[in-house]
Amino acid sequence: MPTSRRTSFKQCPLNYAKERRWEPDYLKVKCTELGVENEYMLYQRRQRISYLRVFYILHILATLFHCIMILVFCAHNGLIVFDIAVYVIATVLILSILSVNFNEEYVSSNPWILTITSVLSALILVSADVFQGTYQYYKNDWMLATSYDTYTILIIYMFLPIPSLLGAVLLGSAVSVLFITYFMKVVATRFHYFSMSEVDAYNQISVDVIHYFCFNLLGVFFRIINEIVVRSSFLNRHQYIMEKIWLRNARIQEKMLLDSIIPPQIAKPIQEDIKSRLARKGDSLRPTRVMEQIMAIQIHPEVTVLYADVVNYTHLTTTVNVEKLVRLLHDLYGRFDMAATQFEVQRIKFLGDCYYCVAGLMRPNPDHAKCCVNLGLSMISHIQEVRIQNEVDIDMRIGIHSGSVIAGVIGEAKLQFDIWGAWDIPDQHSLKIILLLCAGTDVTIANLLESTGAPGFVHISGRTLSQLDADQYTIFPGTESALAEPFLREKNIRTYLLTGEVNMDPDTYRLDSWGSLSVSALDISERPEFHTHFATDDSINDELREEFKNMPVSGVELFKSWSACFGRKTQPTADPSIHKICLHFNDPHLEWKYLMQSDYMFKYSILLAWCSGCSLIYIQLIESLDPCDICIVINFFAFFCLTALLLIAWYKKICWWMYGRSDKILFNKSNCRIFRLHDKIVRHLTVRVCIYVLILASYFSLIVLIMVNCNWEEFQMNDIESKLYHYEMDLNMCFHPWVVTNMVALIIGVSFTFARIPFMVKTVITLCFTIVYMVIIFFQFDFVFHHSATINPWFPSEIAHGMRILITLFMMYLKERHSEFNNKIGFEWSVDLTKKKQDADETNQSITIVLNNILPAHVVKVYIRNLAKHELYYEEYKMVSVMFASLTNFEMDLRHLRILNEIIREFDRLLIHYQEYYVVEKIKIVGCTYMAACGLDVNYADRVNNWLAKRDSLLEEVEQAQRTRKSSTKESVESHEEVVFVMATFALDLMRTLWTVKKSYEDLQWHYDRSLIVGDMAIGISSGEVMAGVVGASHPHYDIWGSPVNMASRMYSTGRIGHIHVTEETALLLREFGVDCICRGMTFVKGAGRIPTYFVAIDDDYHFVPVTQWSQTSDRRRSVTGLGLLTDSSSSYEDD
Repeated sequence: MPTSRRTSFKQCPLNYAKERRWEPDYLKVKCTELGVENEYMLYQRRQRISYLRVFYILHILATLFHCIMILVFCAHNGLIVFDIAVYVIATVLILSILSVNFNEEYVSSNPWILTITSVLSALILVSADVFQGTYQYYKNDWMLATSYDTYTILIIYMFLPIPSLLGAVLLGSAVSVLFITYFMKVVATRFHYFSMSEVDAYNQISVDVIHYFCFNLLGVFFRIINEIVVRSSFLNRHQYIMEKIWLRNARIQEKMLLDSIIPPQIAKPIQEDIKSRLARKGDSLRPTRVMEQIMAIQIHPEVTVLYADVVNYTHLTTTVNVEKLVRLLHDLYGRFDMAATQFEVQRIKFLGDCYYCVAGLMRPNPDHAKCCVNLGLSMISHIQEVRIQNEVDIDMRIGIHSGSVIAGVIGEAKLQFDIWGAWDIPDQHSLKIILLLCAGTDVTIANLLESTGAPGFVHISGRTLSQLDADQYTIFPGTESALAEPFLREKNIRTYLLTGEVNMDPDTYRLDSWGSLSVSALDISERPEFHTHFATDDSINDELREEFKNMPVSGVELFKSWSACFGRKTQPTADPSIHKICLHFNDPHLEWKYLMQSDYMFKYSILLAWCSGCSLIYIQLIESLDPCDICIVINFFAFFCLTALLLIAWYKKICWWMYGRSDKILFNKSNCRIFRLHDKIVRHLTVRVCIYVLILASYFSLIVLIMVNCNWEEFQMNDIESKLYHYEMDLNMCFHPWVVTNMVALIIGVSFTFARIPFMVKTVITLCFTIVYMVIIFFQFDFVFHHSATINPWFPSEIAHGMRILITLFMMYLKERHSEFNNKIGFEWSVDLTKKKQDADETNQSITIVLNNILPAHVVKVYIRNLAKHELYYEEYKMVSVMFASLTNFEMDLRHLRILNEIIREFDRLLIHYQEYYVVEKIKIVGCTYMAACGLDVNYADRVNNWLAKRDSLLEEVEQAQRTRKSSTKESVESHEEVVFVMATFALDLMRTLWTVKKSYEDLQWHYDRSLIVGDMAIGISSGEVMAGVVGASHPHYDIWGSPVNMASRMYSTGRIGHIHVTEETALLLREFGVDCICRGMTFVKGAGRIPTYFVAIDDDYHFVPVTQWSQTSDRRRSVTGLGLLTDSSSSYEDD
């Protein structure tokens, strides 16, 4: 009995989920939920038409076989001409009527045709059979048995295109009543059924009733099993098609995502590397690492570089709230992205207020200068629109210069396409970003043109102007600032201000309900779950319908020309992966997987076997002339085995009906044993085959019990005496041959209809059983069978029995062959679905990897969900620590780029550990500057609380710092200020990593040019409130804004090589965590004036110096002096 989960001990729940997926009501509900019920009905109609083709083959062959046999074996052919004429005329009428169903358009508009033609065909066949027997009875005094009774019942369920099961049952029942009526009227009279006692007569009639009932039950079972298999296959195919459509779109999105950060020519090897590593490592792949051995660098000799700077940006980021800021920046940068796409310009990245891009990178473009200039004019137009719509005081300066660049991707995490060269120390969030110089000075020139330009104009160089058609623009002389710029004067760069009108495609810029640019040009849709509703548009629905039309329905490739005559397009039938004769998969591994699959329809097969077995037992008891003890034992054993199997097969279903809908129910040990036994049977082919053979053996034993009590020698003697002495022999002294033949026909039907038994096993076993029965008919009990009723005048009865068995065998073989084809198609579709899911999983992982290299890990899922809802994503944090780490004295050429790549990779490998456990996020790389932040996670508190689950040296440092802070302060705040300590620790580890790389190159100085040894690093850190969000249309970008970002940039740009420069607020927090900081003095910081700044105290072994070791201010100053940082006092740094 089931019990509550709280009182359970060594009990088990009921797991009925897999079995539930193979039940007709569940599958029908799923088809309705998915909105594919109409498509399924069309596919099912095609299935029935394919079965109708098989029936054509079957009926033509059966009719020919019957006619040939009676022509060959009838002693007097004069009486059988009428029979042959009836059979031929009936066959022509039936095939002619059913041929209407091959006109798909007519049947689609008149679906009732399927039922009408099926009813007419069945009635014609019954009428021909009954009319032929009745005619011979009254005309020639021949009492004949029916030829096509079981045949007609089976074709009603298995081959005729009757849409509903109820219609088939009604027609099958009506046919059964007609044949029973004929039997009582003609056959029973001849064989003296009504001359017996009333009980015996009704027993004999009940045998025939049960016989027809079992064949109807066999047909109903076939319809149910076929419905389950076809619906399940159809749903799998639907899911496969949806996965294929999703995968196709996802791969497009994957390419768009990768192309949004990397040009296609560089993205392709990276994408191939991602997929090869996914296939090699599977789910163990770290999603943050993309490149392992690839260094994708290219030289572009003819390009144009554009720098755009938002005027009054710093004031904007410090005065508006996060939602308005993200929406404004997304609107602005989204417009820029779409304009860049329109004018074929590759956006490199944007850094706060700076947006820079290059034309001519994606593919050689002789109009690269024109593209950049048109983009610049478009950007000015867009920012003016945004300024008016949002009522903000912003404008734009743009500088453009033509030249050559070295561009590519370095590192392993957060891939970002960039360009390199000799460059000034960048000031991240000021207007002095001089990012990179490729091929000497070209990028620096473009940056200086922007910084010395005028708002609302495009500032270009003379080289760019020489590549333009000047008549298309309004051109003015360059600015006074450009004339006064020393670098431009040194390089003899003449500059010009340019303005003009540019044509923009209005369809490129999609506005949402807010009047801003749509959230993203990307459409990253959610992946469809298995057998769940997934919203589809008209194009997907059209594609689904087309795919459904092309789904194969049969292994028989006949009557295509006939179908074409009716204007019906022929649909694919045979599958090339399945052998046409044996119906096995050409791939042995696939065939083995098919044979080893679980049978969740086992309970239906056992129910059919139990009903058939009980009917056979009843018939055996009725037919036994002298019941014996061994007969009773065998009957009881057969009934017990079948009932036990029925209980095991249906026990889970019964428990699910009664209790299983609640997941809180647990079952006791006895129930669990039955559940496990059922699961073992369902999952193991060998066990099922043994049960299958056992059931057929029990059936055969019942046949033997009927025959064993018949003394055929005595029967023969009585027949001879009846002829000598002219009296009517009692034919009931032995078994009734047609009863046994019908029992054998039923067993053949059950043996072929038993689900999930290998097709060849069923064929061989049934064929052997048929051969044995043929031996019984023609050799062992030939005299008995010969004296039974025949089906045509002068036709030997034993041959009539053999014909029924052979036609039943052939019919069931064709039916099972067709069903096996459907089963294998369904299995192949499930395998295809599994492979497609694996491909989708791989693509999903690949997209996740790409997204994780654009956005922080905690943002990816939320961002995709927000994209689906067309919402913006933004965050606001009270405490985030921001770091800028810049390599200094680092020349930019191809040799040094390889070293830079190795350094950045080492930094990224270090980042993976911090990112996984301590929420350190890499924001971007700017030339030789590594930008990261700690605390950018809405679940940071939970992540910190879970640190105790993993132990490492850094964890111990964090715990020690937390204990130090708790002992030094009485305040209990949860502002997560430990992020400052983690960020400082990460910065220190970067310095250790750089020292290790330098040491490695120094040890290999005999193999490397001494000039390749890397320089040092300056680091700046600031902490405080930060805003974050995702902006950009076709190129989504995660960025952070706020005073800590600006101050961290100032800290490293005004810092010193080999030290971590921090603000006063950060230094105070670090001291609370036990890390001492050396006061540097008053430092001039742009935008903030003269403020006190600090250096983090680090010893010679790259360890933090505890506060206790730096107790005296004079000691700190002397130590700083000893490090060469100060000479007299901190005031010496005020002019930095």
